[in-house]
Amino acid sequence: MSAEKKKERPVVLVTGISGNLGRSLTKLLHRRERIVGIDRRPFLGAPKDVEVFQIDLRKKKAEDVFRRFPVKAVIHMGIMHDPRMSQEEHHSFNVVGTTRILDACARTGVKKVVVLSSANVYGPSPDNSNFLTEDAPLMAASRFSEVRDLIEVDMLAHGFFWRHPELETVILRPVHILGPTIKNAPSNYLRLRHPWVLAGFDPMVQLIHQEDAARAMVEALSPGLRGVYNVVGPGEVPLSSVFRELGRAPVPVPHVLARPLLSLLFRYRLSGFPPPELDHIQFLCNVDGSAWVRDVAWVPRFSMRETIRSVDGEAALGLAAATPP
Repeated sequence: MSAEKKKERPVVLVTGISGNLGRSLTKLLHRRERIVGIDRRPFLGAPKDVEVFQIDLRKKKAEDVFRRFPVKAVIHMGIMHDPRMSQEEHHSFNVVGTTRILDACARTGVKKVVVLSSANVYGPSPDNSNFLTEDAPLMAASRFSEVRDLIEVDMLAHGFFWRHPELETVILRPVHILGPTIKNAPSNYLRLRHPWVLAGFDPMVQLIHQEDAARAMVEALSPGLRGVYNVVGPGEVPLSSVFRELGRAPVPVPHVLARPLLSLLFRYRLSGFPPPELDHIQFLCNVDGSAWVRDVAWVPRFSMRETIRSVDGEAALGLAAATPP
């Protein structure tokens, strides 16, 4: 490391910084930490004190960022979620990109690594217990092949945790993230005026506001913290109660008809929801977040009502014509 680099203020490197969750994280973190970001997408309107490199994580230029700056911590959330992308492209970007980032962390002496995973890695299933702990098997891929990359990223981070005990590695598995600018499957589904529900099923769901999810990543930077954590929001609530709060008029569909019909709609691009997503409105996938509560004294700042209502924020304006699943 050059003498000039040693004199620089250490940075927190954030991958996937240009996404909406990355923007929420940046807003919280940049006043207390020096931030450098990497993303394939531009970050329009980034704070002036945040330097963003528009780079593919798989490329050598991403590793050059580690050599250019004194990186003290990495928050890795540069994961692609696009059901229309090929499995090959997903795998290459998510798995190869994560491998490159973790290798760079090990080589350059980064002291803290935070990897954003998801509680979805456990997978909704009729066999799930009420609240899954962090040592529950990651079974989502058995029913939803598109989540295999996320599971592999989680497992890569887990292996990195054990291979490099000198580094503080934290793997976060938050529940469904909702927010006014979030455009993931749960938020998009709840913005629909007449969403499909599966007749006879009303599962309990767990939700967390995007600002709380961002705050969890900030908390994960705490010195001495390491391990795998489920991150929960203000509790759990029946799916039907979510619709009542939002004033939605769900359409009950027999589950034996829903999957083939949704498969047809998805194939012809009349729906943006892959058929396996139906598992999330049929079966349980609730997690136990007590370890996170204990270790960081976690208390969500947004209530369940505020979290649910956040989906009808500014982003909903561009989704009014979305096709129901």
